[in-house]
Amino acid sequence: MPPSHPPLVISHRDRNAQRISALDERAEALHLKRGMGIADARAMHPSIDIVEADPEADRRLLEGLADWCDRYTPLVALDGADGLYLDVTGCTHLFGGERAMLDDILARFFQQGFDVRAGLAATPGAAWAAARFCGDRIIPSGEEEALLAPLPLAALRIEPDIRASLESVGLRTAGAVMAAPRAPLARRFGASLLLRLDQALGRLDEAVSPRLPVAPLSVERHLAEPVVLTAEIERLVEMLAVTLKVDLERRGEGARMLALLLFRVDGAVSRIAVGTSRPLREPKLIQRLFHERLTALEQDIDAGYGFDLVRLSVLAAAAFDMQQADLTGETEDDGADIALFADRIRARLGDNAVLKAVAVESHLPERAVATIPFSEAPQRTTPPKKPDRKDAPPATIFPPERPIRLFRSPEPIEVPATEMPEGPPLHFRWRRALYRVTRVEGPERIAAEWWHEAMSDPVTSTRDYFRIEDADGRRYWLYRQGLYGNPQVPPRWFMHGVFA
Repeated sequence: MPPSHPPLVISHRDRNAQRISALDERAEALHLKRGMGIADARAMHPSIDIVEADPEADRRLLEGLADWCDRYTPLVALDGADGLYLDVTGCTHLFGGERAMLDDILARFFQQGFDVRAGLAATPGAAWAAARFCGDRIIPSGEEEALLAPLPLAALRIEPDIRASLESVGLRTAGAVMAAPRAPLARRFGASLLLRLDQALGRLDEAVSPRLPVAPLSVERHLAEPVVLTAEIERLVEMLAVTLKVDLERRGEGARMLALLLFRVDGAVSRIAVGTSRPLREPKLIQRLFHERLTALEQDIDAGYGFDLVRLSVLAAAAFDMQQADLTGETEDDGADIALFADRIRARLGDNAVLKAVAVESHLPERAVATIPFSEAPQRTTPPKKPDRKDAPPATIFPPERPIRLFRSPEPIEVPATEMPEGPPLHFRWRRALYRVTRVEGPERIAAEWWHEAMSDPVTSTRDYFRIEDADGRRYWLYRQGLYGNPQVPPRWFMHGVFA
């Protein structure tokens, strides 16, 4: 039975010419190769099917495969546009040994529809060469030179121009380069050639930079029967949190950021993260946070045929302060319930759903307070101390009165007349309504910080605040910006807040 589709060729633009970037097995059987021009390939075989390359889609696919490979090791790095590095040091025994692990990787990729090549060696360079030139091989430590000797120069991962220069002088294999004197090679072809050679042979260390940070603590559960329901996932989260609690107690820490990884049987991976306002290690509370997050993401998480691996990781931890309980078993930490409530709301609605006002060092009232996410706000661990009235300045013991509601931006008002040039207004118009002043307190002079405002003109940067009460008993906080006596820049009045 003939194949249902013609030979497939992937095309990409290279120096104003369309060339082959990838091709399937049927196209290879027609003696087509990567780098060949599309015009030449079509002239040789008019029946081939040509598809334009999509590098961004290929990148997303490779990153998805890297996520899936986290089931074997957290140290996964991308290798160009078509490869992955997995640092499996200390992980192979969890899968029955090196051969069993390699076979499991290849079998699972094949079930997902991928034709892959893999190599396992003591060095990244040797593993790269084994995967791309020798098929599925495991290279024992110390046999890297025997592996590389018969392979072409491309197995050394050197630049194409260096490879062409080596071939021009008769050095066509990695073994020929290894047999040549090192000093002439370095002088003629550069130090990068010897660097790659030494890395592949294990003479120099080569670090593999993982694409994601490695969690300091992780626990996981391999499932014989995949789970689909959210309730089953939450039950697994609580079971994993119990195991995680032991490690956190041993380290004297609590989790500040947790991640739940759900590995689907067909290769897709779902990452769900929650943050905590305080260090946390109680399994029930961790399960509550993930319950809120899973409820919010229920429509976005596709279980497919189920998840066969569930992992709970601590991405960030902090010292856990033990609280002394009284005879009833309750602690004096009144903020714990508020922190848990804020964490649950944030897990359901996002980090910006709960904000906290914090003081900022600024003279201007609109800059003296900022709202930041609740988890980033500093948490008070001890009750505030009362100021000593003997040594503390009067402004600390009796701070200036501030309005209940402070406007985000001061609103301009009209002041037709004042008692004196620098005095309070007799009446003012605000939001098209006229108010008659009956009582006044002030002024309180506030100026901006010299490093924020241009202090070359202190007249326009100075504010005189007044507490005003109108005929109906309503109280306002308004100020005059600038001083009288300057005809070019007359003073302006603004409403900044209300007391009641």
